[in-house]
Amino acid sequence: MPSRKVKAYLDGAGVKYDVIEHPIVYTAQEIAAVTHVKGKELAKAVIVKADGEIVMLALPATRKINFETLKGILGSESTALAKEEDFVSLFPDCETGAMPPFGKLYNIPVIVDQSLNEDKDVVFNAGTHHDIIRISFEDFKRLESPRIAAFTIHI
Repeated sequence: MPSRKVKAYLDGAGVKYDVIEHPIVYTAQEIAAVTHVKGKELAKAVIVKADGEIVMLALPATRKINFETLKGILGSESTALAKEEDFVSLFPDCETGAMPPFGKLYNIPVIVDQSLNEDKDVVFNAGTHHDIIRISFEDFKRLESPRIAAFTIHI
């Protein structure tokens, strides 16, 4: 079952979504494999620190962050992956590493890689290591109002 907070958010917004249960796995590539979801549709939430501030990134499982490009987009002097201890307390309803890309729920700014905009749907962790959620990318954009930018490269 998804995080209660995420489920309440989606239900309250009247968004149509599907919950897909799967065996416990921990990486985006493993999720894509066990659920038969295309890696380019599977959004992984990655937490970075930009000049000491927490920022959530949403990018496809098939891509990785280009930190030089990201620094330019953020206008930051330094940008790096955040350490788990820097953000785990921000997601008390989620299993560590299974955060959904809903920064609004957690008061964290979100930047979505523009390549996620290429598909009709987006799939992401539901707050657990055994559930994912599929919604239309248009509904995701409407709910989250994320900044969309190109900051990744293919793995």
